[in-house]
Amino acid sequence: MPNATKGPPRDHLDWPFFDESHRALAKDLDSFVADAGLDGVDHGNVDAACRHLVAALGTAGLLRHCVPKAFGGASEEIDSRVLCLVRETLAYADGLADFAFAMQGLGTGAISLSGTPALKERILPKVAAGEWISAFALSEPDAGSDVAAMACAARRDGDDFVLDGEKTWISNGGIADVYTVFARTGEAPGTRGISAFVVFADTPGFTIAERIETIAPHPLARIRFENCRIPAAQRLGSPGEGFKIAMRTLDIFRPSVAAAATGFARRALDEAVAHAKSRKMFSATLSDLPTAQSTLGEMATAIDAAALLTCRTAWRRDVQKLPTTREAAMAKMTATENAQWVIDQALQLFGGRGVRTGEITERLYREIRALRIYEGATEVQKLIIGRELMKDAAR
Repeated sequence: MPNATKGPPRDHLDWPFFDESHRALAKDLDSFVADAGLDGVDHGNVDAACRHLVAALGTAGLLRHCVPKAFGGASEEIDSRVLCLVRETLAYADGLADFAFAMQGLGTGAISLSGTPALKERILPKVAAGEWISAFALSEPDAGSDVAAMACAARRDGDDFVLDGEKTWISNGGIADVYTVFARTGEAPGTRGISAFVVFADTPGFTIAERIETIAPHPLARIRFENCRIPAAQRLGSPGEGFKIAMRTLDIFRPSVAAAATGFARRALDEAVAHAKSRKMFSATLSDLPTAQSTLGEMATAIDAAALLTCRTAWRRDVQKLPTTREAAMAKMTATENAQWVIDQALQLFGGRGVRTGEITERLYREIRALRIYEGATEVQKLIIGRELMKDAAR
């Protein structure tokens, strides 16, 4: 069977979307995966595993890609192609390792974009070093895809804001040191009346209401604010800009979700090919059967289609400096849906062994499912793409 320490295939790094710095990074990533023992990550204790992974990623210098250079980062601005490359590599090896990396960027992306210099200096270097863990708190029990239904509120009280309400499905909830929180401040109806704030885990009035378990273990929680007082200086950007800040953050990181899905799919394909070549069947091997060859061919094509959309999106943002709302939605939708199908086909090729607990295909099957939902479900991505098309048609 393929070994995660060898990393995913790298043929796509020859595509014109990448340069020598990305190819050099790929070698460093493969060395990290080989040395970090990601095949042995303990998914039974996700809190401890995530803390260990964040520390290891920080020590290796990989978390520097999640923040700007001025605050301990690797480059002047966050490079989308680097995020994609790192997430694809880590996802190929272990889903929790990918999660640990991704949340350091997503959790502080809004701070990098809109935080005051003092907030950036206080938080970003610690996140880049793996000393602090970050979280992104947008979703609520009754406000997931429909952000305008947000009920968590922040009211101004002198030099402070006071937060009341709940957030749910918060990744790193319960282990994060710093949370980016979006709350209704009432400047206007709907999404125009939402602002963004930084809340530290030890702030009075902030509690973990519930830990949430899912089919692929990750640290998740429902969090609660009760008369939670924070300085006004911890607001990100201007009043009422929270939704815009959240969408800008998601636009940066959404292509990397597609890259993670592609990493899962590449691992599934490699596992399926190796299994097909070794599985004896009908006086030959599974790989000799035309039906298996046809399935493997479709799987490889689905992966390349997703990878092309993902790389196009990251390149458009990094090099062309153009908006990527539509392209990111296309990449995220296609890559996650294709990866779900690829992994399902791999499991089918493994037969009964594919669903056995502990098998890589079984783990991948659980890991991929959430990616079709978080950071905008597939149905939301379709709406975004359609909305952007209508905007273009109106010009």
